[in-house]
Amino acid sequence: MSRAEAGRKGGMTTKQRHGEEFFGKIGRIGGKKGGDTTKRRYGVEFYQRIGRKGGSK
Repeated sequence: MSRAEAGRKGGMTTKQRHGEEFFGKIGRIGGKKGGDTTKRRYGVEFYQRIGRKGGSK
């Protein structure tokens, strides 16, 4: 079994046990924590700089 197959199998098992809403919930929690860490590490100016870069494509 490949890594991808094992991951897929684990994801499907989790989906059956907890439902699709579970993935949405953990995704929001993970994103929030990651954003807080980045903000503490780099400051608000970091988001302003990358926002301007994204808008100037």
